Amino acid sequence: MKTIKSILALTGFGLLAASCSDFLQADLKGQYTSESFFISEGNAIAATTGVYNSLYGSTLWIFGDVASDDAVKGGNAGDQADINGIDDLSAKADNGVLNTYWQNTYETIARANNVIAYVPDIEMDETLQNRLVAEAKFLRAYAYFNLVNIFGEIPLKLAPQNTSETIYVGLSDVPVIYAQLENDLREAEADLPASYDMDQGRVTKGAALGLLAKVALYQKKYEESLNHIQTLENLGKYALEDNYEDLFKAGAEDSREVLFSIRYVDNDQVSLGNHLNVWFAPSMEGGYYFNAPTQSYVDAFTEKTVDGLDDPRLDISIGRDGKPWFNDTTYSAAWSEATGYLVKKYNEDMIPGKAKAQSVIPYHAIRYADILLMKAEALNETNQTQSAITEVNKVRNRVQLSPLVSASQSVLREIIRNERRKELGFEFHRFFDLMRWGREVAEAALAPNLKWTDPRFYFPIPQSEIDTNHAIQ
Repeated sequence: MKTIKSILALTGFGLLAASCSDFLQADLKGQYTSESFFISEGNAIAATTGVYNSLYGSTLWIFGDVASDDAVKGGNAGDQADINGIDDLSAKADNGVLNTYWQNTYETIARANNVIAYVPDIEMDETLQNRLVAEAKFLRAYAYFNLVNIFGEIPLKLAPQNTSETIYVGLSDVPVIYAQLENDLREAEADLPASYDMDQGRVTKGAALGLLAKVALYQKKYEESLNHIQTLENLGKYALEDNYEDLFKAGAEDSREVLFSIRYVDNDQVSLGNHLNVWFAPSMEGGYYFNAPTQSYVDAFTEKTVDGLDDPRLDISIGRDGKPWFNDTTYSAAWSEATGYLVKKYNEDMIPGKAKAQSVIPYHAIRYADILLMKAEALNETNQTQSAITEVNKVRNRVQLSPLVSASQSVLREIIRNERRKELGFEFHRFFDLMRWGREVAEAALAPNLKWTDPRFYFPIPQSEIDTNHAIQ
């Protein structure tokens, strides 16, 4: 009999899970078995919301940014030392960052598996029932997508972990994992609504199509990716925001550009805010000044706008010496010992009476500009270069860069890759882009740190998993 051990509290948008330390110190509230918990519509909604809450506190930024050429660890030299192993791509199986990300992400998968397995047996509104299962399938696919791109072959767990067969699962090949992602996302897309009148923040049909397009692109299935993007665009729900900066302010989760974002709650419980605001902020604001942008990232911004100004995405994304920061302050390079730069996205003015960690600025996992650049890439790789230029220009036009008129396939390929770096900087995509673009691109950006082993570099499976999961030993 499966015992559900996570203690959950309903508040605001959804369920908020306690940290490990809070759990160990808290009084026991009670236990549920799967049979006693999954019995009502309310509990089905609560369990599904619990899957979302497991996304809180993700350290994806360490892999997407710090492992790439966009950032270094930053922070105090002796603080969070295990991040150094991700930064220089030398992490061993006993690295704490790898272990934490692995455990947290498999917690998301475990919660999603419970919803997928047990909610269909509840007597409740069928449309809602199907939608909740679809939400869980999307979130499971999102979790596995990140895991497979960090670790490669991993255990593919698709059922509640209540037997030795479902707990101890061997490694699956990467193509098998991608096939499961595609299956989950197609099924999710069929039962998800295009939008919500209530329940804002839950995943939509557009989110599933966007991730499907990305999954296809990562496998170089360009025609499939384009088909998913066309279906997404036919929904008529998405467009670029007029002002790039508005995407990184409180309330941006409701932007017409956002397909899927992780939302945060502003109340008296500090742990419910966006802690990226603390990880990346300068010390004089109570931050830890990690994820320090590199000169290489700054040097990617070579083009001026049609008015001769710097590309606005640079100073919206990072703090530079002498440039405006927040709250009428001027940024100082002295705030970042590592590189002189700090991430500006996810930061905000200090709010009187609020802790830094109470930020409600969302993290955008998928937004429409990413979709347009994926579309441009897929078009270019299928010899539709002029059509690809049209899509790139949509992104460039927003920040007043001169429109492209013509380019060869190879030249446009490099332009698209650089546009992705500038447009999506510090949204945790860069390392994964470098890996999928191949050895030559990755080594040019990351050498001499990169120890490439075909088909690509992966981080090692955590020692804790090797020690406990005898199916992979």
